[in-house]
Amino acid sequence: MTQKAMTAAIVAGAVATAVAGLSTTAPANAQAKEKCYGVSLAGKNDCAAGPGTTCAGTSTVDYQGNAWTLVPKGTCVTMDLPDGRKGSLTALDRDLPKA
Repeated sequence: MTQKAMTAAIVAGAVATAVAGLSTTAPANAQAKEKCYGVSLAGKNDCAAGPGTTCAGTSTVDYQGNAWTLVPKGTCVTMDLPDGRKGSLTALDRDLPKA
């Protein structure tokens, strides 16, 4: 397994763990989530994957800047992603699919 693939697998596991933890959270804690752009692996976003897409699962590039995933509040901008990328609370112009 290449270093990039291993790093992607680790990040995917961390995001999956965070999302899985959210699904067991009581409704009273629903506000404890935030949209985090640029952290999803291809096809694993929750929504907003840019023009021409229908929403969840439509990102086509790992860490696509205009696709978001719900993460625990306060963790988005501190996530460590490959190649120095960071999550963002607003859409990013990086890692967008080729036209």
